[in-house]
Amino acid sequence: MDQKIFVVDTTMRDGSHALKHSYTVEQVTSIAKALDESHVPLIELSHGDGLGGSSYTYGFSAVDEFELLQAAGKVIKNGKLTVLLLPGIGTIEDLKRARDCGAQAVRVATHVTEGDVSAQHMKAAKELNMMAVGFLMMAHMASPEMIAEEAKKMESYGADYINLADSAGYLMPEDVKLRIEAVKNAVQIPVGFHAHNNLGMAVANSLIAVQAGASYVDATLCGLGAGAGNTQIEVLAGVLKRNGYETGLDFYRLMDTADQLVRPMMLRPQVVDSGSLMLGYTGVYSSFLLHVYHAAEKYRLEPRDIMVELGKRKMVGGQEDMIVDVAYQLASK
Repeated sequence: MDQKIFVVDTTMRDGSHALKHSYTVEQVTSIAKALDESHVPLIELSHGDGLGGSSYTYGFSAVDEFELLQAAGKVIKNGKLTVLLLPGIGTIEDLKRARDCGAQAVRVATHVTEGDVSAQHMKAAKELNMMAVGFLMMAHMASPEMIAEEAKKMESYGADYINLADSAGYLMPEDVKLRIEAVKNAVQIPVGFHAHNNLGMAVANSLIAVQAGASYVDATLCGLGAGAGNTQIEVLAGVLKRNGYETGLDFYRLMDTADQLVRPMMLRPQVVDSGSLMLGYTGVYSSFLLHVYHAAEKYRLEPRDIMVELGKRKMVGGQEDMIVDVAYQLASK
């Protein structure tokens, strides 16, 4: 096929959730170097919740993210060191510091209905001569038509491509297809997709996204990520290769990196257990999982009951502090 697919690795950003934000300089250096040598074009590194995410609310990083960015920036020679920024958590000053550490691209992430809050951060990225990506989270919470309108806003702010994120791992293949096609038809820039595996659909949904016209796809080594994890990059590389798509990825090197570097540092296997399954089933933000477990233990509740209630309330990323309130209210009943 003529279509080139760009695979974005988020092992050192979304994968940070699964490691409780404990990456060391040595780990980041080795992973970043291996990914770069595997010809991964965009290598994302930040706290799991983006620049500035290290906090009591989201969990503290073991090592300052700018120190980690500097380490990665020294070994990435071919790809672009990339950061995630959520307006309201990360600031333009954080973005400038990241640029000074070697970051060449930023993905500005907002709720799927709030693309307008990305305008000033997108503008700042372009002024810093960075690649800017509009990242629409919780894509299951809006219709394809509404998402297309938000994508057009981000395009007008200077986005180089639009990325749709199934942050809860909730979407079915047909849902992915409709959303990618709607955005593809609405904008003149490329479209990407970020999947979570809470219903075991991440690789399949990523392939569907590509077939529907996505040029960028997110993935992580060993599927490392919040909830049941993300699309597994070494699997995706094989699937895309089997289906005739050109990625430029070193398939063998990615497998070796996953087995030799990442798997030994994992705190738990990335599997679809009952907790992550409920995230996908109820449409709850994947990084809520550990917060839910802590609240359930504190109030002696069934974690699945908390997730059902969070799903009913349509709570989104940034409302982590409300999980305890929900648990308290359930316990009071």
